[in-house]
Amino acid sequence: MALSIIASGVSDGGGIIPNYEFAIDFMKHELRVIILLGCGLLLSSFVISGFAQSWLAAGQWLLQAGLLWGFVCHFTWRRLNLNRATAESSLYNDLGWGNRLTLLRGGMIALTGGFLFRQPDTAYALWLPALCYTLAALLDRLDGYAARRTHHASLLGNELDITFDALGLVVAPLLAISSGKIHYAYLLLSMAYYLYQWGLQRRHNQGLPIYPLAENPLRRTLAGFQMGFIAVALWPLLNPEMTRIASVAFMLPVLFGFVVDWLQVCGKLTLLAAMSLEKFSVNFFQPGLRLLLVATLLTGFQNTGAFHLPGADLDTLLTLALLFCAGLMLLGLAGRLGALLLLVLLGWSWPELVNTIMGYTVIFSAVWLLLLGTGRYSLWQWGDEWVKRYDGA
Repeated sequence: MALSIIASGVSDGGGIIPNYEFAIDFMKHELRVIILLGCGLLLSSFVISGFAQSWLAAGQWLLQAGLLWGFVCHFTWRRLNLNRATAESSLYNDLGWGNRLTLLRGGMIALTGGFLFRQPDTAYALWLPALCYTLAALLDRLDGYAARRTHHASLLGNELDITFDALGLVVAPLLAISSGKIHYAYLLLSMAYYLYQWGLQRRHNQGLPIYPLAENPLRRTLAGFQMGFIAVALWPLLNPEMTRIASVAFMLPVLFGFVVDWLQVCGKLTLLAAMSLEKFSVNFFQPGLRLLLVATLLTGFQNTGAFHLPGADLDTLLTLALLFCAGLMLLGLAGRLGALLLLVLLGWSWPELVNTIMGYTVIFSAVWLLLLGTGRYSLWQWGDEWVKRYDGA
């Protein structure tokens, strides 16, 4: 990017920063403070963990978390010149709350990564990484809100957001796989972003054209749901057999999206064809999923013992809850909420149906309705606007 404003003044509305170098120095000072605070937290956690458990395990955690925190800080440091609204805009005079929260998210991912390659031998080692990554997932929504509300949206924030999302979807899935919470095939999604970026760079180096992508808010929606799913899967609340099946269902639409995007940037899929795919999904695929899911559930109820749940009273309540969720999805009445509740019920109660082809059908259909929405012929698509909107805009 050409830095044509080096000699120009920099203003953020609250005062004039004399030049580009002064603004960079000011942000570097702020970043140094954040780096030191992060290192202090790492060292404090190391000491506490060493006294509470073992110094060897604490040292492994510190090394892994420290390397990830170092990457987060180095990546941010090298891109401070992007802390501007557009390529032609002047630099902001500080990092802003959006970027600070994004750096906190990177720190939470680093803390999560410290627990990789070790067995969770205590409740502390089981719950703490789940808490750290859950906070990172929540901050993914809050940092953009803070940037827009404070009028501090920046190219730097966008760069950090994408990179830390991709980093988190490598670290957290590796942790979930090691504890048996998701299927190892989910790593295909973890690698997809890096393969996609490598492919773009290769086309650029070869002088091949790179066509622009059609605007599609579904990309952001799918990425957000992946972080939410992995965060939930890390907690010891849902049956790991169910979350392993669900992880494959969560992964497939994202992989399909990467393939569609790649065909677009290569010029092999036109904008019109991409729009046709979206229309087909909304008009036929998503309504068809609703019918398939409800028909499969009803068939499961008719099969003796298919929904054998613990406790007679609990069995009745869960059956009614499952039917309620099925009704929401069939009518398209807050269908995303119905799909979410259905998946939680299945993960909590784990009926025998889930171990069958019927159960796979129910889980895959519910996951895809949660990700994509209920489509056409829906009474009330509650949640669709919320997942697509940019908070604070």
